[in-house]
Amino acid sequence: MRKRKIISLLIGASLVLSLTGCSSKSNTNEKSQSKELEKNLVIYSTHPEDLLESVAKDFEKETGVNVEFINLKGQLAEKVEAEKNDPQADVMYGGSSATYLELENKDVFEKTQPSWAKDLDPLFKSKDGLWYGTIQTPVMMFYNSEMLSKDQAPKDWSDLANERFKDKLVFRNAGSSSAKATYSSLLYQYDKVGKLDEGWKYMKDLDKNTKKYYESGSLQFQAIGRKEAAVSFAVLSSIIENKNNGLPLEIVNAESGSPVITDGVAKIKNCKNPNAANAFIEYVGSVKTQAKLANEFDRMPTLKAAIEKSPKWMQDANYKVMDVDWSVIAKNQGAWMQKWDLEIKDSNKEVK
Repeated sequence: MRKRKIISLLIGASLVLSLTGCSSKSNTNEKSQSKELEKNLVIYSTHPEDLLESVAKDFEKETGVNVEFINLKGQLAEKVEAEKNDPQADVMYGGSSATYLELENKDVFEKTQPSWAKDLDPLFKSKDGLWYGTIQTPVMMFYNSEMLSKDQAPKDWSDLANERFKDKLVFRNAGSSSAKATYSSLLYQYDKVGKLDEGWKYMKDLDKNTKKYYESGSLQFQAIGRKEAAVSFAVLSSIIENKNNGLPLEIVNAESGSPVITDGVAKIKNCKNPNAANAFIEYVGSVKTQAKLANEFDRMPTLKAAIEKSPKWMQDANYKVMDVDWSVIAKNQGAWMQKWDLEIKDSNKEVK
């Protein structure tokens, strides 16, 4: 599979502050166990660059720590694991809970105890304190309402394999973390009842009905907007954004539920800047930061107190959650997606 380009962003100046000398700063400094913060922090991430820049700017303002974000997209887990014996980053920020569960078993994370973790639903955190969810991301089907009526639109994921949707579907390829998690979640519905072979047949039928696979989410929405296809799936925030921008989109609350991806944060074991890493985790999962990302970047918080400070559509969001055991996904996702990529998906339909 084609490798993605790694983009490194260096944000900020070289101001160094200790915890004992910054009583006027926010609580972020007070949560680092009264230990002096290191000058720098290196973070591997999958989040968009504008979000990372905003996070880095505010964290630096509160702590004086220089932040370097390295955006790894689809190579995040591989990079962290490859550097296990000589970590080059301090924090992993972004990526699904399945990715964190997979890496958790490879001893690459170090336990942390941010103050806000106690308020998280168990769904959003490691039972051993090795990672914590800061963003929840429902992935939902949607359709162009000028092409399909509500009666014609799919009611559940299983409908998408029906021949009536031939060439009416466009999707992201598995380089997208949301697509990878969704394809794996659909396969899990068959695997959990011992019928994985039927799951692969479903995926093959789904591929037959798919017109194109896009590497870019914007191209995916453009295709729906131009009526090149009628149905797709995406993270809820992207659907809302494109609908608000004028696309005639309707959301499907699938009968079997929608996958809900948890984006997390974790401290990398034996990192070079452990105190700054602790401070960042305390900062990035706080109610204040979760609410900021909700209001400025449409990222749905994991903390209920942050949702109360978020846009109305997040407060009103009502969707059925698909039954998914993310620990099973973590064990099987690599092999499943390799089989999907090499044996199921028609590579001629890919749009780079």
